[in-house]
Amino acid sequence: MIIGTGIDVVDVDRFMETLDRTPRLREKLFTDVERELPPASLAARFAAKEAIAKSLGAPGNLRWHDVTVHRTVGGPPRIDASGTVAARAAELGVRTWHITISHDAGIASAMVIAEG
Repeated sequence: MIIGTGIDVVDVDRFMETLDRTPRLREKLFTDVERELPPASLAARFAAKEAIAKSLGAPGNLRWHDVTVHRTVGGPPRIDASGTVAARAAELGVRTWHITISHDAGIASAMVIAEG
């Protein structure tokens, strides 16, 4: 059963300009694993985190560091949820995440399905 869906689109250049203007934002939004990714991949991770939040009903108490989006060789990205994100997912009955991320022509996007 689908519990929630989320989608987000990010302009890579505009996102990187925001990170450059506010250096601490990179530490606030991304885990150590994600932080050093190239710009397009970083913007795609941000889009993924936004899509994950939307799939959970976008409660305001989710912490950015409570979700990491990992690359997998030969397969889709993997969501590692903990803390506030894992708690909200458990509350809603999420058992499986489906995620796709993409970036091309200066745009990064992500779509998430939370399944129970």
